[in-house]
Amino acid sequence: MGALFQEVLTWYMDHITYWTVFLLMAVESTIIPFPSELVVPPAAYKAANGDMNILLIIIAGSLGAVAGSLINYFAAKFIGRKLLLKFVNTRLANLMMVNQAGIEKTENYFLTNGKTSTLIGRLIPGVRHLISIPAGLANMNLRDFIIYTAIGATAWNVILALLGYFFYSQKVMLDKYYKEAILIILIVLCIYVLTLIYKSFKANRRVKR
Repeated sequence: MGALFQEVLTWYMDHITYWTVFLLMAVESTIIPFPSELVVPPAAYKAANGDMNILLIIIAGSLGAVAGSLINYFAAKFIGRKLLLKFVNTRLANLMMVNQAGIEKTENYFLTNGKTSTLIGRLIPGVRHLISIPAGLANMNLRDFIIYTAIGATAWNVILALLGYFFYSQKVMLDKYYKEAILIILIVLCIYVLTLIYKSFKANRRVKR
């Protein structure tokens, strides 16, 4: 298992480009649960090694985040709350770790914080990838939505890029404890996925009551 993960990780690192950063960050900003922590830090690690440009990585990531957020925004705007909640309660949505409780939590956050929620929300796990949905439902001004989303996404990407640079500064230690690092990553990923599944089913059970 560890050897397979190592091969996948090596392949992934070898194939990271500005385009993949854009694409994966766009996916992360839709309802699909793909963590941005697996996109920008590895790319920034390559940038620290001289293989990529850190500024272009942040720009690609931010443009991708805006693109993905616009998908959520327009989908919510044209589908409407009633049909959206109907989809959210389907098995497909549950498999993507999306549930009614999560949507309502994000909606309440948007109503409480207004326009700035699309900026601040980009920095909050569990809210980040869904905050564009209530913005679309509320028919938020498109220009404001893009500006606030871009600022929030850029701030988050800068943080992730610095994290990638930090990992590179620990390159000697990572090389020494490579197998242990792989094992820790595997455990963290498993815990992350299991936590998402547990929260999704728990929230769904609460809503059905």
